[in-house]
Amino acid sequence: MTGRDLVKRAFRREECERVPWVPFCGVHSASLIGKTAQEILQSADLLCAAQEKAIERYQPDGIPVIFDLQVEAEILGCSLVWSEDNPPAVTSHPLNEGVGLGDLSLPKGEDGRIPLIMEATERLRANHPEIALYGLITGPFTLGMHLLGPAMFMEMFDNPAAVNNILSFCSEAAQRMVDFYHRGGCDIVAVVDPMTSQIGPEQFREYCTQPSIRVFDHIRGLGLGGAFFVCGHAMQNLEAMSETGCDCISVDENIPLEHVGDLCRNRDKAFGGNLQLTVTMLNGTPDDNRRNAVECLEIGGCKGYILSPGCDIPFATPPENIEAIAEVAHNEYAREAARAMAIEKSDPLNLADMSEYGQGATVVVDIITLDSEACTPCQYMVEAIKQVVPHFEGIVEWREHKIKYRESIAFMSALMVRNIPTICIDGKITFVSQIPPRDKLIEAIQKRINEKTRLRIESQSKVIRVFGPPDDDCLVVRERVKEALSELGAEVRYEEIEDVDECRERFGVFSFPSVATAKQRIKSVGRVPEKIAVKEWIKQLDE
Repeated sequence: MTGRDLVKRAFRREECERVPWVPFCGVHSASLIGKTAQEILQSADLLCAAQEKAIERYQPDGIPVIFDLQVEAEILGCSLVWSEDNPPAVTSHPLNEGVGLGDLSLPKGEDGRIPLIMEATERLRANHPEIALYGLITGPFTLGMHLLGPAMFMEMFDNPAAVNNILSFCSEAAQRMVDFYHRGGCDIVAVVDPMTSQIGPEQFREYCTQPSIRVFDHIRGLGLGGAFFVCGHAMQNLEAMSETGCDCISVDENIPLEHVGDLCRNRDKAFGGNLQLTVTMLNGTPDDNRRNAVECLEIGGCKGYILSPGCDIPFATPPENIEAIAEVAHNEYAREAARAMAIEKSDPLNLADMSEYGQGATVVVDIITLDSEACTPCQYMVEAIKQVVPHFEGIVEWREHKIKYRESIAFMSALMVRNIPTICIDGKITFVSQIPPRDKLIEAIQKRINEKTRLRIESQSKVIRVFGPPDDDCLVVRERVKEALSELGAEVRYEEIEDVDECRERFGVFSFPSVATAKQRIKSVGRVPEKIAVKEWIKQLDE
């Protein structure tokens, strides 16, 4: 049985002799032949050469021809900025810049990069009849976001009819792309719609269900398999996704594989994912990847599951890590060895001490992303921050932390962030996998500014506070502070803050017992200070 047969059987939810393996090699393939992402995405010869090398090294059962969600957007008038190690990013939104929907034309075979993509598809099909070819198209909602930009979210409330018209057009554009991939010889069409992770199930059903149904009906009518491919924290929309008529739902590590597996089995759907892209594939060892692959294989089983990462494999992923997954996918002995051996774990992350993070004069907005140049939801979340920060000139600073870098993973873990993308304000998780509307983002930042202003005003009075629930250590600290105050006769107000949530949210204190003066200078954290030290703190207040 060929890999192509295995993929098709999995899409039909039939028992397979082994789980099919589909690495989503897009721009990563460029690194295998010493080229940039921009070079292979604009040349049929280089695109073919890159995917041929990926096929040679990774022994896939299926592989995408190209992974670029900006192909349709470029044809429809969006400007792109190119990158050496990521797909291009959309930088303009025609429907928000004076272009009318009626001015746009559906993609034709000679438009944009369609000719080179079709040439590459036909050549790969001829060279590899044993492999399932995937054609990846931009889903209606994500394409609509490219055309209208972040204004889409406000229009969903202010002008639903206009949004429906846009998504209907995007559905027709997607169907045109399906036709091209069908003619080129693809077996599977994946509708990649990552921006749907930014809306809830009610909005999904109101705006996305019907446009998606039309696309999947068209795919099925041509005898192809249809996958709904989403990245990000989209668990809330899995049921709605399963109602679109797709054959398969593919997710990333933001969604537990057990959860998507249970849902898909109950609805007679195939499912794919969720090999860890950054922590393991990009930054782990071959043994880490073997272990991760075995975990996914055991959860997925041999009926209706496709072993794959949750998105485009990062450009700089070490090839030996992907080869380790291929080895486990193809070799039962390798799987048994991976289960049985004591796998040496990677070096532990050095987590930053965040106890005093966000206590400076400015408000710090941190955006934890996969990479805003490669991940569409991440791109639009960063754009939302960029648009708002000038409103707080000199008061707010922002930083992006791309978790394809190890230090950003450590930062993410220290803040206890679990989903991508996420916005934190002064170290506190504020918006999780959700691009906030402008007014909500401004409101959240202003709230933190107000808190800091209040604390600065409070610091003008003389006060000493003891933070923490009344356990043994905290009771000792309270007694020593009271004795120090009494012996000094100081006119300093004494306060006890017992509520842990209040300690954290109002004062930014996370370890107990803790003592602080009115200027919010933390004097001790997680230990019992000596009375002599407490006296010195009080003397400084009374000077």
